[in-house]
Order: sequence, then C-alpha cells, then structure tokens
Amino acid sequence: MMMRQGFASRLCVPVVIAVLAAGCSDKKEGASTDGTPAAQVAARVNGTELTVGQVDFALQRNPNLDQDQAKAASMQVIRYLVDQELLAQKAVGDKLDSDPKVVAALDAARRQILAEAFMARKLGSLAEPSDAEVTAYYDGHPELFAKRKIYRLQEISIKAPQEKHDAIRAKLTASKTLNDFAAWLKAENLPAKAAEGVKSAEQLPKAILPKLAAMPDGQAIVVNAPDGLLVIVLADSQMQPATMEQAKPVIARMLQGEARQKAVKAELDALKAAAKIEYLGEFAEAGKVAEAPVAADAPAAAPAADAAADATAASKDESAPK
Repeated sequence: MMMRQGFASRLCVPVVIAVLAAGCSDKKEGASTDGTPAAQVAARVNGTELTVGQVDFALQRNPNLDQDQAKAASMQVIRYLVDQELLAQKAVGDKLDSDPKVVAALDAARRQILAEAFMARKLGSLAEPSDAEVTAYYDGHPELFAKRKIYRLQEISIKAPQEKHDAIRAKLTASKTLNDFAAWLKAENLPAKAAEGVKSAEQLPKAILPKLAAMPDGQAIVVNAPDGLLVIVLADSQMQPATMEQAKPVIARMLQGEARQKAVKAELDALKAAAKIEYLGEFAEAGKVAEAPVAADAPAAAPAADAAADATAASKDESAPK
C-alpha cells in the first residue's frame, strides 16, 4: 500500500539547496575557521572545505547500509559534494547568489527546514498505536482491508461553470451510452477528457472510496472538481481483501501519521493564538477565510482522481449509461 512520506523525506530538496549555500563559504586551506580538525576535512575545492560531517549527514538518509555499502556510498557522496561545490562557487562568481529568484528560493528553503526541524523536535517519536486501536481501525474501514477491492474505472473530467452542473448531471442520467453523453458535451462546447485505469482501494481518495465500495458495477458518481465536474464510472471490481496481519503495519503508520498531523495542527493553533498576524493588501481576505484542516498522511490518490479528493461538495450517485 502506498503511503505519503513524512517530514524527513520532504527535507531532501531544501537540504540540497541549503548544502549548496553552505558550500559557498570562505573556508580556506588549513585549519577550519570553526576549529574543525584537518582530519575531519573530506575534500577541498579551491580552498573551500567539505567535511566528513557533511558526508555523514547525506548518508543518514540511508541508515540501513552495511559497512561495505556505506563505504561505497560515501565515495559517491563526496564526489557529488565536490561537483556541487564547483557549481556553487561558479554561481557565486557569476553573482547568482544576488539574483532575486535564488535569494527567494534560499529563503523559502531555510524557512521550511527550520519549521520542520522545530516540529520534529517538538513532537519527537510518537508512541506505537495499541493493538486495540489497530483492530478498531481495521474493523472501521472494511473498504480498505476486509472488503478491499480492485477497481476498473472510467473517468470523464469536464471543464464547466457552476451553472452548467445540474444540466450535465441530468444529461448523464438520461444518456443511453457514454458515447451519447460525450457527443452532448461536445455539442455544448464543454471540454472533456476521458481516462480509464485500474486502481486499488488505497490508491483512491478517502472522500469517494466508501461510495465506490458500496456501488454495483456499471454505476457512477459525479463529484465537483476545481474547474468543473468529474464523472467516475465503476466499470467492474474484484475483491482482494487484506488480512489483519497484512494490514497491521500499514494501519500503525496511518494512525501515527494522523496523530502527528493532529499534533502539528494543535501546535500551530497555539502559536497563532499567541501571535500577531496581519494579512495586508490583496491578501487581506486570506485572514477571513476558515483554514482547511491539515491533511493526515494518507494513501496517495491517482492523478485522474485528485479532483475528487479535493471536492468540497457532496457527491451524487448516478446510473451510468452503458
């Protein structure tokens, strides 16, 4: 089952940027300016030192390497850092570190790393969920586990203004075939894009999975999308359940992810309550809009169904034309 990655994995790209920036220092050959012994220097590039600590930091992303693998990986890392430092030095020489876009990217990376580092320290390691909690989650989500299915779906993404939604729903119900429905959309100059694919339960958005699980083959649901409607036809489905033993580690990760996100939201709420926050100019309205809840770690949605995952209106069951 696919799971969203947590804080650590999201650090990768900003860390690359931050390391690039850190490499643009004025350290010269000999003893390090911060007192780092020469023995801890892994390489020098035009007098700038790259340390063993930087290599070790990169290797920490792969903690399961054995001794031989770690040795080979460390050689790759230091060669990469040397290449990166060469490019960084050239960028500084060309004054790219003063380019507004580069400055903005570095600032964004610094802000993200600090925010995630604070939350990682604040939350620490979350406790493993109890067997009772895992069992309750398993029993409460049969569509993901005990009654898990593989779904073959036909999807039609329709770009349409709000005032056309009722007419589209009505026409879908009245159409004898999907081809008839597609021809009507074309006649109405409503852009539509069709797709078909096979998705397992955990690849579908939580917002629509319970409905799909309860639907007979041949029916459809229509959900609001950011720029129109998404029609999802259940062509057919096959049972492929997951046992408690198979599901237990997945459920444990899901529960920990949900607990972490709740803790993140609680901490943010407390910080906001104690802070003075002002939205100015064209962003003044942002301070008046109720914030969406922080999304819990969840199975990744397939691209064609992303709009359904974000839908805010209730979905409506329809009989799908054959």
